[in-house]
Amino acid sequence: MRIAVVFDTPYEGWHHPEHERQMTTEVAAWRHDEPEMEYQVADALRERGHEVRLVGVRDDLQYLTRCLAEFGPDLVFNCVEAFHGNPTLEYLVPGVLEGEGYRYTGSPPLALLVSRNKAMSKKLLAWHGVRVPGFATWRPGEPVTRPERLSFPLIVKPLQSDASAGIAQASVVQDDAALAERVMLVHERFHQPAIAEQFIDGRELYVSMLGNGDDLEILPLTEMVFDKRRTRPEERIATQFAKWDEDYRARKGIRNLFARPLAQRVRERVAELCRIAFRALWLRDYARIDVRLAPDGEVWFLEANANPFISYGHDMANAAEKAGMDYYAFVQRLVDTAMERYERA
Repeated sequence: MRIAVVFDTPYEGWHHPEHERQMTTEVAAWRHDEPEMEYQVADALRERGHEVRLVGVRDDLQYLTRCLAEFGPDLVFNCVEAFHGNPTLEYLVPGVLEGEGYRYTGSPPLALLVSRNKAMSKKLLAWHGVRVPGFATWRPGEPVTRPERLSFPLIVKPLQSDASAGIAQASVVQDDAALAERVMLVHERFHQPAIAEQFIDGRELYVSMLGNGDDLEILPLTEMVFDKRRTRPEERIATQFAKWDEDYRARKGIRNLFARPLAQRVRERVAELCRIAFRALWLRDYARIDVRLAPDGEVWFLEANANPFISYGHDMANAAEKAGMDYYAFVQRLVDTAMERYERA
């Protein structure tokens, strides 16, 4: 197949040849430094025999349409995580692909918009009977008044950020003064609304899913494990440091592992919640659902990632490998899943 790998890039003026040289350099040095996700995907597609074109998009959607028109892909592999450096605009590229009639991998614009908005996705899933933490939101400039129904501790986050942006130990607040301070910080630093959610103590599980419709496969669960000797319950959250800073992870005893054994009843509840979320949020082809398993056995929806990180050695690729797919087979599976969806339409 002819597959265009489309991604956001910081490099202005780079075209396919420049990206191909960069991909070759990064893939050759893989043992020492991890290549960018889009280069990993393109390398895997080539290993599978596809003709690949690298299309890096920075701030020009017309450039995207010109490149695709010249290449004429059978499928676009969407690796875009932002537009013009803004992650909240990631939906724009799938919108263009929809409008231009291209087949592409992953979720449509509506799913990207709704799942990114933590309040909207929780309201929608609560309507479907999914257990979600109580929450409140404040737009920039609004006074921070806590509703009586919300009790401390609360965790404060940017409403539309992902990858734990804006989440730190100070995000868990214990009183109204700390709540107001953290909400204001989110407004000032991220220029978007803030959400405060009821803090749910428990195990943080990541549920990777592949497929569409009734053909949904739940991959082996992973979880973020905290050393209880080095952390308090309110510290056991997926902060930016906890996710991405290896020194901090080592110091606090934080690891991402395949989930410890779960009771059959709990596994069924997790699967049911995630299947409801996948369909209700209009997710497509693949996604990751983050849940918390409370000490009493209740499963709580935290958020859905309609455009998850799929690099080798990270949660979703590791779950696929545990399910019997090496990285090349995993990437090919995403291609096959998208193509089958279009063929059924």
